[in-house]
Amino acid sequence: MQDEDDAGVHTLPITIEYGGRELTVTPVLVETNRGLVLCDVGPQGAVDGLETHLRSLGYDLEDIWLVVLTHHDGDHAGGLSELKERVDAVVATHHAEAPYVAGEREPIKGDGDRYPPVAVDIELADGVRIPTVAGPMEVVATPGHAPGHLSLYFPDGNLLVAGDALVADGGEPLAGPKPQFTPDMDRAIESVGTLAELEVDHTLCYHGGYVPEGSDRIREIYEQLRE
Repeated sequence: MQDEDDAGVHTLPITIEYGGRELTVTPVLVETNRGLVLCDVGPQGAVDGLETHLRSLGYDLEDIWLVVLTHHDGDHAGGLSELKERVDAVVATHHAEAPYVAGEREPIKGDGDRYPPVAVDIELADGVRIPTVAGPMEVVATPGHAPGHLSLYFPDGNLLVAGDALVADGGEPLAGPKPQFTPDMDRAIESVGTLAELEVDHTLCYHGGYVPEGSDRIREIYEQLRE
């Protein structure tokens, strides 16, 4: 992978107002023989931006058959209800995140003004693999930033989709999760250790997009966080 889009995996950067400020987020689109998999949706209001990206790639929103949420935070899942109004897609997330997405529990982070809940069709567990054009997409449980936060790993291309387990805001080097947004930092640090055990050459962060850094940098982050 030499840039942000390669071999069936595409970044969809969107800049949108969220929480009273301008925020750039990076959902990821993955091609499969069945259709498209969307990894995270973005906050409320993000669907128009997603549609623009898909059209530039020669696709429509209706080509999305599966939405995988890395976790339930509003900047990742807030636009899901709007997307579901237009697309009959299957919704999947880690089983520990499902109650928050579905409205059975209130989001851990937020001011009580939650996004519209959406039913979860598939509850994922660590190690589940989804076939894609880029090879198997493996679910890696990376809790801490959220109870059931998950990352996605493509072993055929040594590519990691980190969600919020790692960040690279504003062009900064790859870094660990932000403590102010991470309720269980101890578990989040151990999750960085889990990612450090993978063979990673490049990383896609939800906050920061494509980073040409992998295992060496992730191991360095882990050791720094353990100090």
